[in-house]
Amino acid sequence: MKKLLVVVLALMMLLGTVAHAEIAGKQVALMTPYLGSVTTNQMVEYMKTDLESKGATVTVINTNNDFAMLASRIEDVATSGQTDAIVLVSADPSQIANQLQDAFEAGIPVFGCDSGFIDGMAVNATSDNYQMGELIVKYVFDELMGGKGTVIALTHRPHPGVVKRCIAFDDLLKEYPDITLITEQHVPAEQPINDAQTIVENLLLANAEKDSITAIWAAWDEPAIGATQALKEAGRDEVLVTGVDGNQQAISLIAEGGNLKATVAQNFEGMAKIVVEEMEKLFDGQEIEKGEKYAPATLITLDNVNEFIEK
Repeated sequence: MKKLLVVVLALMMLLGTVAHAEIAGKQVALMTPYLGSVTTNQMVEYMKTDLESKGATVTVINTNNDFAMLASRIEDVATSGQTDAIVLVSADPSQIANQLQDAFEAGIPVFGCDSGFIDGMAVNATSDNYQMGELIVKYVFDELMGGKGTVIALTHRPHPGVVKRCIAFDDLLKEYPDITLITEQHVPAEQPINDAQTIVENLLLANAEKDSITAIWAAWDEPAIGATQALKEAGRDEVLVTGVDGNQQAISLIAEGGNLKATVAQNFEGMAKIVVEEMEKLFDGQEIEKGEKYAPATLITLDNVNEFIEK
């Protein structure tokens, strides 16, 4: 019996080794313009840790919000002859399609993690961003606003995931005649918390009367955090705020019971896992289904926020 157990354990170890053999020794480039974002950084770290644990060599390339530099670095990577796979993290591939074509022609598989998808790519792991947009917008419009009032939208439409949430906002707003959009404000990606705080401070000066703003809908969490800070400093506790992503600072603010009322938690670890699993299959010679693959998302409110606070 003891010998049988030893054999079984040995076989399990062998199978585990074989399962990761196809990715060992591979050179993988994780490329993003937004490593300063909390959630982008999380995804990069999840993938880097997972890939390195399986024997891959991982290079992280961050272009600090510069898409022209990202395009240039993709050209460098594609022509280097030393890269086995590229992963775009939180980057719109349609903006760098010409450079990605170089990678496709070089036979380098390109994956996305919370990015968009264009022909030639292998897989983009993301959330169903339109569905997330619907989820949070309906919660704001129905549960928080009761179908009436005024709303400010804080957006960043260059991001492929964010723009889908914004489209959901646009579509649903048409169905609520008693809700008025005061303004949509673009929030730059470099310092979204600080920039959103400044934007909202100015909007509060222009809408100084209490209850003149019912809600602020932010397309991701960092602007929601900045808006919350501005509202708190101005004593405008009547204004409702929501975000999307489920980052821990936003979750903590929801738990405090202040202006920030809800977010949608994306499964960033799940996205990273999908990318690594699909990469393993591809390197193993298996045929993969190309396109977008979704990791499930969850609405977080005061009712369930304690389940998501990191202990």
